[in-house]
Amino acid sequence: MLLLYTFVLVTLLLTMVSSLPSPNDKFQSAIGKQGCQTQCGSVTIPYPFGIGVENGCSLDESFNMTCNSTENPPKLVYGENIEVYNISDFEVRISTSIGYTCYNQEGNVTQETDAWTMFPTTSPFTFSRKNKFTVIGCDDFAFITGTNFTSGCWGICSGENEVPDGYCSGIGCCQTSIPKGLKDYRVRLFTFNNHTRVESFNPCGMAFLGEEDSFKFLGASDLYNYTEFYDRTLSVVPIVLDWVIGGNRSCTEATECKGNSSCEDAEIGGYHCICNEGYEGNPYLDPGCQDINECEDKSRCYGNCINTQGSYSCTCRPGYIGNATTADGCQRVAKDSKFPAMVFTIALALGLLAIFSTVTGICFGIRKRKLIKLREKFFEQNGGAFLKQKLKAPGTSDAITIFSTEQLQKATDNYSEERIIGRGGYGVVYKGILPDKHVVAIKKSKLVDGTQSEQFINEVLILTQVIHRNVVKLLGCCLEEEVPVLVYEFISNNTLFYHIHHRSGGMSWLSWQNRLRIAAEAAGALGYLHSQATMPIIHRDVKSTNILLDDNYTTKISDFGASRLVPLDHDQVTTLVQGTLGYLDPQYFNTSQLTDKSDVYSFGVVLAELITGQKPLCADRTNQEKNLATYFVKSMKENRLYEIVEPRVLREGTFEQLQAVGELVKRCLKLEGDDRPTMKEVAMELEGLRKFTATYPSVQQQTHEESTSLILEVEQSDLYSVPLIPYSSNEWEAYSGSTHMAFQENEPR
Repeated sequence: MLLLYTFVLVTLLLTMVSSLPSPNDKFQSAIGKQGCQTQCGSVTIPYPFGIGVENGCSLDESFNMTCNSTENPPKLVYGENIEVYNISDFEVRISTSIGYTCYNQEGNVTQETDAWTMFPTTSPFTFSRKNKFTVIGCDDFAFITGTNFTSGCWGICSGENEVPDGYCSGIGCCQTSIPKGLKDYRVRLFTFNNHTRVESFNPCGMAFLGEEDSFKFLGASDLYNYTEFYDRTLSVVPIVLDWVIGGNRSCTEATECKGNSSCEDAEIGGYHCICNEGYEGNPYLDPGCQDINECEDKSRCYGNCINTQGSYSCTCRPGYIGNATTADGCQRVAKDSKFPAMVFTIALALGLLAIFSTVTGICFGIRKRKLIKLREKFFEQNGGAFLKQKLKAPGTSDAITIFSTEQLQKATDNYSEERIIGRGGYGVVYKGILPDKHVVAIKKSKLVDGTQSEQFINEVLILTQVIHRNVVKLLGCCLEEEVPVLVYEFISNNTLFYHIHHRSGGMSWLSWQNRLRIAAEAAGALGYLHSQATMPIIHRDVKSTNILLDDNYTTKISDFGASRLVPLDHDQVTTLVQGTLGYLDPQYFNTSQLTDKSDVYSFGVVLAELITGQKPLCADRTNQEKNLATYFVKSMKENRLYEIVEPRVLREGTFEQLQAVGELVKRCLKLEGDDRPTMKEVAMELEGLRKFTATYPSVQQQTHEESTSLILEVEQSDLYSVPLIPYSSNEWEAYSGSTHMAFQENEPR
C-alpha cells in the first residue's frame, strides 16, 4: 500500500510539472459585447475593440473601428482610411503604405508618391519591431523619420546579375530596424543618379515599412516588374502594430481585467489582461475568463479524469497504478501479491529516490532551458540572425568567427580576476587562451544599445576586413551575452602611454629614432583607416593608451569601441560626442561634426606627448598650461620648443628634425579642421623624417657642446642602464580606454 502511495506521489508531481504555464501566449477567444457587431468581412473584432463608441461596443474612441459595407467583401477600417486585416491578443495588422519614384531614360521623374502612417499620441498603437524599413532599388536611398527618430537605408547595384534572390543584402534591397514605441513615421526617398545608369532594368525606387516575415525579395525580377512587386507587397505585407490598454498607466491602476484573469505590464507602456492558466475567454468582459474542461480532450488522460477550476486531475482506474497521462502508463496490480519486508523497504527507498531524482532533474532541466532560451534571446537581440544572413552572402562565410559563451568562459577561466589585463570606461578586457593555444584579448563592454544591433553587426563585419600590420585585428564576437563580447588578437608589450610615462625619460629602448618610427607607423595605420579601408573609418578616440606595442615594439592601433564608419559620399557625421579629455578635438566638441580631421587633432596630441614626455593633462602645470595641446602651441609661438622637449629627445634628435616635428604638431592642433593636414600627409611627412635619419646617421653624432646647448643644462640621464620593467595587468588599458566624456545628442544612423 505504501509503495502504491509513492507511485501516486510521483504521478501527481509529473502531472503538476506538465501543467506549468507555457511560454507561448494563449490566444483569447474573440468575444464582443452582447448586441455588438463582432465580424466585418473575414475579420473578427474582439472587445476592447468594437464598432461604435456611443453604444459601448468599444472601450473608448481609441479602440473604435468602422466596417465599410460598400466594399465586397466588407473591410474593417481604423480612423479615416487604415484597413485592418487582423486583431489578436497583443497585435493588429494593417495595410502598408509604399512610397515610390519612377524615372525615364533621361532621368526625369515620371511618377512619385510619399508613404506615411501616424497615430495620435492617445491611440493604443505603436509600430512593432517585427516591422522592417525596406528600400528597393539600385540607385536609391531613403530615410524614415518619426518623433525623436531618424534612420536610413540604401540599395546600390550596377547590373541586374549582381542582385541576389531571396534576401536583402544591400544590393538592390536594403532593410533596417525601427525602435520600439514608435507611433508615427514618414518616408523620404532619394536617388544618387536619377536611375540613368540602371533604368533599363530598374526604373523605380521604392521604400516602405512592413512585417519582415511576410516580405520576400525575388531579386532582379522585382526591380524590373515593379508594378507586380508593388501590388504583391500591398496585398501580402502588412504593418504590425502593438496595442495596449491604459496608455501611460500600469497594472497598479488597471480596472479592466475581469474574473480569472491577470494583468501584465507591456514594455512600451500600458498593460494587457490575460486569462489565467486553465481558463479561456475575453478577460475584458464580465464575467471574465471561463474554466477549460480539459477532460474533453481525450489525449490528456487515459484513466479517470476529473475537471477542476483551472485544472484537472488524472489517475489510473482502480486496480491499476502508474501515469494515466500516457496511453500505456497504467499497469495492472497483481492480486494477493505478498512482498517480503526487505523488498518492500527497497521499493520504498527506490520510490523516494525516484521522487528526489525527478524533482532535482526537473529543476536542473528548467534552469538549463531558461539559460538556453536566455542565450537565444540575447543572440537574436544582438543581431545574431542578421549576422547569419549576412554570412550567407558569397565570400563572407569566413569573415568572422562566432564564439559561444562556453568557449570564452573556458578561455578566460570563467572570466577570472587573474585574467584581467585592462579596465576602462567602456568595459573590462581579459586575456584568453583558445583550445588551439591561440592567445586573444576578450573585451566585455558595459554599454549596449538594443536598437542598434544591425548597425553593430555591419560595423563588426567591416572591422574584421581591416587587415593592416599596424592595426589590432578583430577576430570575432560572441552574441550570447547581454552585451556583445568582442575578441581581438592579443598584443603583449603594453601601451605607448606606459612606455612614455612609466618612468621619467621613458623606457630605455624609446630612442628618438624609435619614437619617429612609432609615430610614422601609427599615422600610416590611421591614414589607412581613413582612406583605404573598405569603408572609411574614423577612430574617434586616438590616444597613447590606444597605441599598443608587440614583442618587436611594432605599433598596433587598438580599440574601435568608439569608431565610426563614414559613408563614402559623406565627409562628416553628426554623432554622439565621445573622446578622452586632453585628446578631444575642440571643433568636434563644439559642433558634434565628426570628421577624419578629428583624429588628426588627437594624433597631434600624441606626437606632442612623444617628444615632450608630458601627459595630455597635468595639474602640476599652470592654468594656461594644464592642457598639453595649448601648452605646446603656446611654446611654439613663443619660440620655446626646446624648453619643453624631453632631454633625451634633445640629445638624440637634430635641430631640423625637432623643428619639423614641432611644426607638424602645430598644424595638427589647428582649431579649424580644414587647416589641419590629412592623416596620409602626416604619415608621409613622418616617414620622410625617418628616411632622412636612416640615410644620414651622422646627424645623430652631435658634439658635446651642441648637446649641452640644446639640453639647457638638464642633468644627464641613466636611462640606458635601466632594464625594461615588466608591467602589471591592472596598468594596461589598451583595449578598454580610460576616462571618457560623452554629451548625448540625437544621432542619425
